[in-house]
Amino acid sequence: MRPGLTWFYELRLLLLAIIAGTGLGWLAGSPLGGFAATVSGALLVWVWQVRKINRWLDSPETTPPESFGIWGVILDNIYLLQRRNREAQNRLASALDYLQDSLASMRDAALIIDKRSAIAWCNESARSLLGVQFPEDRGQPILNLLRMPEFHAYLDSEDYQYPLQVLPPQEGGVCLEFEVSRFGDGDRLILVRDVTDRIRLEEMRQDFVANVSHELRTPLTVIKGHIQMAIDNPTMGPDHLQRSLAQVDAQTARMENLLTDLLWLSRIESMEHERKTEWVAVDKLLETLVAELRPGFQDREIELEIRTGYAVMGDVKQLHSAVSNLIINALKYSPAESPVIIRGFIEEQGYVIEVQDNGPGIEAGHLPRLTERFYRVDKSRSQATGGTGLGLAIVKHVANAHNAELRIQSEVGVGSVFALVFQPELVRGDSTETLQ
Repeated sequence: MRPGLTWFYELRLLLLAIIAGTGLGWLAGSPLGGFAATVSGALLVWVWQVRKINRWLDSPETTPPESFGIWGVILDNIYLLQRRNREAQNRLASALDYLQDSLASMRDAALIIDKRSAIAWCNESARSLLGVQFPEDRGQPILNLLRMPEFHAYLDSEDYQYPLQVLPPQEGGVCLEFEVSRFGDGDRLILVRDVTDRIRLEEMRQDFVANVSHELRTPLTVIKGHIQMAIDNPTMGPDHLQRSLAQVDAQTARMENLLTDLLWLSRIESMEHERKTEWVAVDKLLETLVAELRPGFQDREIELEIRTGYAVMGDVKQLHSAVSNLIINALKYSPAESPVIIRGFIEEQGYVIEVQDNGPGIEAGHLPRLTERFYRVDKSRSQATGGTGLGLAIVKHVANAHNAELRIQSEVGVGSVFALVFQPELVRGDSTETLQ
């Protein structure tokens, strides 16, 4: 029955009751008393129905009591509204649980703050990244927990169109990126991620472009100068012209070597994740390298100490390039009277190819950056040796492509040891079985 008809039906019953009560009172000689008794009875019924509704509302999870007329309709409507509200709350709780579960599984820190900037919830990553703990810090103002003036200004500005990057106060710290989104009644979701690696990669990219530009500009300037000199002096003598051509040839070779190394490094990076299927005999590889390098370093002593009969799974061209770079560096940066020792041996971690020199050594602060492109401990010394600054970067990427470890040990005034360590499962011994 529709609500309007129910009210009409209820009013009609009340009117009929009043008419009947008044008529009975008139027959009894007191029509007013009959009217009053009927109205009082109706009020008592209504009070009784209101009491039933009130008692039920104290325990809304139970089913509504049976009733009739308009009161039944009211109870049914209240029950329907309660059920809809419960379903909406369940959906909202389910969605919130799903959101929190999703945010909890993120590696980025996620925090929910209310309109007073007090912490309502945060995931586990917020503990390691920001030091915020839940539920211990629930209700704490986030600005009291994060001592970052840039973040305070960003949060108070309420302009969250672009994320905020907070650089570490000292070198080696963590760079954080904050993103804030509004939702609900003044609530905000804060996502915080560690972008240190991304910033470092961007800096490396910028340094790489600057270094390549510098490395190419220097020989081009020399070549251009000699060409201009020849143009300005058409009667230049043969000896002077020969010296100029020699300089142009040397600088051209320098550019050619740089471009060759850049292309080779790019190729190694593109093939880094390809599975290697070739067994490379280490003794033959090292013997070939020594034979190739000795003519160019006739005044140097190269010692080869190798345990023969072992092979590693890999790419022979890449391994040739990596080990040759290590040997050439050792020959260039060590005294002429000291030997360079090349070893190949087995240890617990796997098979080791090691190159040792008795050079000046490298300070510990430089070691973590040696494999960066164009990084040079001594710029003047590297220019004198004619290196491109990409040798150790090539070695590092070859090691990564072979699941090998590049180990660097160096002591100032004593010398350096560079080693490639191959995992046992990628090494084969005298038999056809791999090492275990």
